[in-house]
Amino acid sequence: MAHSFSRSLYRCLLRLHPPSFQREFADEMLWIFDEIAAKQSTLRLFGDGLVSLVRQWALRGALRNLLTGEIALAPVAGRDAGPFVWEHIAVPEAPLPVSRMIQGSAIALLFLILLSFATFRPVRSRTLPSASASSRIPHQAPGHSQPNGGAPSDGAAPNSVGPPAGITSNTIPGDHQDQHASSGEAVAAQAEVPNTPAARQFQAWLDAFNSGDRSKLLAFLEKNYPDHAKEIDGELRFRGMTGGFDFKKAGDSEAAKFSGILKEHDSDQFARFTIEVEAAEPHHITKFDLNAIARPAEFPMPRMSEEQALAALRTEIDRQVAAERFAGAVMVSKHGKPIFSQAYGFSDREKKTPNELNTRFRIGSMNKMFTAVSVLQLVQNGKIKLTASLGEYLPDYPNKDVASKVTIHHLLTHTGGTGDFFGPEFDAHRLELRTLQDYVKLYGKRGLQFEPGSKWSYSNYGFLLLGVIVEKVSGQSYYDYVRDHVYAPAGMTSTGSLPEDQAVPQRSVGYTKFGGGETWRPNTDTLPYRGTSAGGGYSTVEDLQRFTDALQNHKLLDAHHTELLTTGKMDTGNGDKYAYGFMDRTQGGVRNFGHGGGAPGMNGELTIYPESGYVVTVLANVDPPAAGRIASFIGNRLPEK
Repeated sequence: MAHSFSRSLYRCLLRLHPPSFQREFADEMLWIFDEIAAKQSTLRLFGDGLVSLVRQWALRGALRNLLTGEIALAPVAGRDAGPFVWEHIAVPEAPLPVSRMIQGSAIALLFLILLSFATFRPVRSRTLPSASASSRIPHQAPGHSQPNGGAPSDGAAPNSVGPPAGITSNTIPGDHQDQHASSGEAVAAQAEVPNTPAARQFQAWLDAFNSGDRSKLLAFLEKNYPDHAKEIDGELRFRGMTGGFDFKKAGDSEAAKFSGILKEHDSDQFARFTIEVEAAEPHHITKFDLNAIARPAEFPMPRMSEEQALAALRTEIDRQVAAERFAGAVMVSKHGKPIFSQAYGFSDREKKTPNELNTRFRIGSMNKMFTAVSVLQLVQNGKIKLTASLGEYLPDYPNKDVASKVTIHHLLTHTGGTGDFFGPEFDAHRLELRTLQDYVKLYGKRGLQFEPGSKWSYSNYGFLLLGVIVEKVSGQSYYDYVRDHVYAPAGMTSTGSLPEDQAVPQRSVGYTKFGGGETWRPNTDTLPYRGTSAGGGYSTVEDLQRFTDALQNHKLLDAHHTELLTTGKMDTGNGDKYAYGFMDRTQGGVRNFGHGGGAPGMNGELTIYPESGYVVTVLANVDPPAAGRIASFIGNRLPEK
């Protein structure tokens, strides 16, 4: 049958399932249907769907009590029923009573009638209820935007999404289709928007944004949010990155203010929005905030078996690669043994050099983990105290207020108020900053942004200072220290921070679309002279796996200091906690820790799941959030243990 007709029929079949099943699995099943339809017959999927329909209503729905005692659920080893491994029906030896047989026949006949009706029933395609408006906060997470590569940073919290005003947005244009929804959300489950001026403006923005139509979105902004019409290019890049938004839940609602929850259509990311409008007509938008949040408990993500999760990962990566949203390497391991490893795209597009597992990718802020390990090694050896002030190790530091108030603990947790160094001043001196001391000379006279310990604010300069302290205490350069005390004991032979003007075998070229344009171009003009203790350098997915093994096997730190290193201490504002150079998160009830990194033309993510033994490592030589999205996708689907 034609794909459009068979897809409509399959959607009808899914709509006959109980609402709870639709919320958990319908989008995933429809997405897999489209992937399989492009390659082979879908008849088996219809068979699976019919089996699922009978099971869900007869055995898990309202009719379960009718059959209690006659039919039991039991898993059958080594069998599956299509894309998902379902529990199978085991019939006991005792014969069914006649009354039960009559009931079962009636139920089966009812299903056939409903299915026949659904086959010829017109099906309307779902329209995406739109997404949230001109968000003015950049999509920046710790290590996702504060890199080695000079990506601008405005100090925004790490839980924000949306194209920023006047700041390069971490967005990737792309082609997004409804069938690629990847979060397992319900096909038909959409919240209703209240009938208030603020909510109507939100809905109108959502429709314009989700359309992906430049003229429609620009017309909306010019009429309703004129101050932001000039940012139409950033809005469209953000639309490309997210695929639009699904409106999931309404929050506070007043005439001139409305809030609620959205989910990115092309990822598992949720966000909370707040829109404010003028009280008088035509109710111009005065404020629109959009902030990333952890997945709400009311929208649970169904986990898969390991085999299913890896199969879904392959499909997702192929989709991202085909849409030119990913190029890089991916490794998933369990208890130190790789269970998935593959490279994609080109390391050098001009030379057509393919990416490989041993390709060296720039890692941005990921090497904050190496800096934190170095500091904790010196703490473990009694050479540094976490409670000591910066001035105790750097007595000649230019700003005495900073030197006396900021402690090592503050620097490790981004609570020192020391700020960033990316921005216009960095851009003006990018190639002159060759040593850590060069940064201190340029930024050392600055005062505090806030009282140390009073709040959390991601600080690249704070980690730069930690590198300076490592040099002062150890008597080695930062680069030599991490080479001898982190890379060497871990067996990391392909990790380093050699300057950009030195040839490094198998170091990839980074490609970016930031700053405008629809074609990938090298990120050469954004790179610093070399990476620092705040971020930079390069590594491979294999080396990062070795780093994880060394850390968990206490080759770098003893058990006490390893726990101290990776246990969250400061709330970052979205439920995650920052430890010492590591993020400590709980997602879907599963704890993980690690760090990411990103800048124009580079993105990476290392996520360690201590309870299950899984480790996910993704490195990319294209713009964020290429690697982060892949890491999140598989992390959300792997088994809890």
